[in-house]
Amino acid sequence: MSTGTFVLFFGGYWSSLINIKEWTASAIKQMPNVMFDGYPYPDGAKADGEEGVKAFKNPKTNDYAKAIKKIEDSKSDVIYIVGHSSGCAIANAVDEGLKDHSKIILVALDGFVPSAAQLARPSTQVWVAEGDSTGKSLNHDRLLKRINDFNLKAKPKTLVQVNVYMATNCTKPWPLHFSLVNLSSSDTLVHYGPDGYKNCEANLIWV
Repeated sequence: MSTGTFVLFFGGYWSSLINIKEWTASAIKQMPNVMFDGYPYPDGAKADGEEGVKAFKNPKTNDYAKAIKKIEDSKSDVIYIVGHSSGCAIANAVDEGLKDHSKIILVALDGFVPSAAQLARPSTQVWVAEGDSTGKSLNHDRLLKRINDFNLKAKPKTLVQVNVYMATNCTKPWPLHFSLVNLSSSDTLVHYGPDGYKNCEANLIWV
């Protein structure tokens, strides 16, 4: 028997277990028929994606194997693997560890770009955020450049679209960066990374 939709979320650098619990609670409140779970960024790991993945794969915690098992054991019809910021590198690595991608939707929220093979799957989503004026999220330009390069080099030609979230009350890079996970994010509330989940109201625009 299927159980609908399952979301596995990977928070970015600075995200704590408390942050993930707050995000998950807000997501469940908005979509009670969807199963939500998540992981914070590994303790002590730098924002560098490779280091984050290495820490997540540490056999002492076994988080990587646990995440793979959660997905493979799920009976859901649709499974979202969602990464934010540096957490995108971990989400990408978990996705790469799966043998079957028929039910998988990989989502990158203003972070590390999925691989060429992942981008070639039509279900993959890449998101950036823009503000009311000229504001751009932290990794906006880098993501657009990487996607543009992929579109130019892909054989056969592939056209990957970057989704743009138009945030309100945000004009600066950090608030816009977190607007993709927290609808409460604003210039007055979020000044740098540790502020990102304040008054958390999960942004689920990608569902």
